[in-house]
Amino acid sequence: MPKLTLRLRVFLFFCLIALGSLCSVLAAIWLGHARALETGPADGFLFAAIVAGFLILGITAGVWLLFDENVAKPIERLAAQMRSRAHAGVEADLDTKAARYLGDLAPAASAVARQLGDSALSTAQAVASETARLEAEKARLTALLTEIPVATILVTPGGQIALYDAQAAEILSQIGVPRLNARISEYFAAKSLDAAVGKLHKSGKDVRFTAQSPDGTQSFDARLKPMRDGGYLMVIDSQTLDISPEAERPLVYDFDLLDQGDAGSDFAERPLRQLCFSVFDTETTGLLPHKDEIVQLGAVRVLNGRIVPGERIDQLVDPGRPIPPGATRVHRISDAMVRGKPRIAEVARRFHDFSREAVIVAHNAPFDMAFLHRHAHTTGLTWDHPILDTVLLSAVLFGASEKHTLDALCERLGVTIPDAMRHTAIGDAQATAEVLVRMLPMLEAQGLTTFGAVIEETRRHGRLLEDLN
Repeated sequence: MPKLTLRLRVFLFFCLIALGSLCSVLAAIWLGHARALETGPADGFLFAAIVAGFLILGITAGVWLLFDENVAKPIERLAAQMRSRAHAGVEADLDTKAARYLGDLAPAASAVARQLGDSALSTAQAVASETARLEAEKARLTALLTEIPVATILVTPGGQIALYDAQAAEILSQIGVPRLNARISEYFAAKSLDAAVGKLHKSGKDVRFTAQSPDGTQSFDARLKPMRDGGYLMVIDSQTLDISPEAERPLVYDFDLLDQGDAGSDFAERPLRQLCFSVFDTETTGLLPHKDEIVQLGAVRVLNGRIVPGERIDQLVDPGRPIPPGATRVHRISDAMVRGKPRIAEVARRFHDFSREAVIVAHNAPFDMAFLHRHAHTTGLTWDHPILDTVLLSAVLFGASEKHTLDALCERLGVTIPDAMRHTAIGDAQATAEVLVRMLPMLEAQGLTTFGAVIEETRRHGRLLEDLN
């Protein structure tokens, strides 16, 4: 049987339907004839028709189940695996065992994938070598900038942050959560900043001014330097900052932001690649959002299809109640670890700022969001962000019949979660972000290029979340 061609297999399915239907009709005629001898011809013919109809329906349903399990599902699974290799860079071998009844289709697909993988390997090696060189240069530049006692922020023509260094991150964190693509006016008072920017554009020369925090409690000596593209470089005297030599010194940037205009407020029309995603996960005292509490929140940001290094939240939360031993066995967070940590109101506000003007993403988002919504009346926060769920994205890309757990999705897309990071909020958030980055090009390959188109497609699978929760 495994050596039969796919065309012959499909032909045999039709033969089975025809043979089953013929046998059903003959059986129905025989039973109808026996019934006619007892109750009359009319009753016998009616009985035969009913029996034949039910038998044919049963045969058709049975053959369809065989076809679906041995042909349709394997083809769908094989196509999804090919898409993940073509668009998400997955390198694992194709699972040909499930497609063993598809004739030469699975070996042919495997051969194509292997050939493409071999061709891509040499290219990847060259890219890796160049990337390593660029990373080394970036490390030297970061170290150099850290030694200079100024904070540097690159601002786009639209007023969004496109680059900030370690000193700038220190200053921005005193006012809010440092974020690429955030508006510079979120961190500095608009009145003095707008006046300085206006003077900059008018004169085309450097402008010195005093930058103030929005609440007016902090002020900084700053200078604006014009850039050719209409943006500007904001340089702040940071001599008073005390940055530990052992502290992480990020140079966070995305120069693609310089070429993007103001995206506007209509998320539905925005291209997927230009969206900002705030990917998060929580660990809790239990599985009941109406009464359990968050004990850890982790989040990372994805911008222009890439995870932004350095922009993350990894925060333990004091739940205000004992953590059950069963929950501790899962996430390894004890009462001693959360003692003295911030309460959920403070952490929720920080995450809310972290997610400003972004799409919130989670794996089974209704569960995690339910905890935040429950505390909305005490925090005063409105969680009206667009929401994207990787469970539903998995269903769109791989079919509703597949497994959609985070572990299954990571295995499917070649994402590795270190054992020490599994069932930690930041570990699962990082894994979800990596999964999202791999799925974005796969969605675009299916013609789902805007956020609205993706949401419309995920609504078809909403029942999955209802069953999951």
